[in-house]
Amino acid sequence: MTEKEKLIYAAKARVLKALAHPTRLWIVEELAAGERCVCEFADVVDVDPSTISRHLMLLRQAGIVEDDKRGKQVYYRLKVPCVIKFMSCVETVIESQAREQLTLLK
Repeated sequence: MTEKEKLIYAAKARVLKALAHPTRLWIVEELAAGERCVCEFADVVDVDPSTISRHLMLLRQAGIVEDDKRGKQVYYRLKVPCVIKFMSCVETVIESQAREQLTLLK
């Protein structure tokens, strides 16, 4: 593997690592419907806004979301909406695994 390829795979791994948490996956799927502020997420998930902010910061650093500060509120939106297609692919993998497991039980 070349040095350039190593860098590309490391960058891909950073994006996948940012998505590798149930709350962050939920946030990304929620943002597919439109931008939201931290306060909206905190109310739904029932966690401290600082926890949501940390999740959003990781997603922003990975290039998945972008933010827009308006007064005291920070609003987030998907920077690359195509990430939702990846989520669909993940669901297909899960369904395939479930079918395989059912086949084993028969």
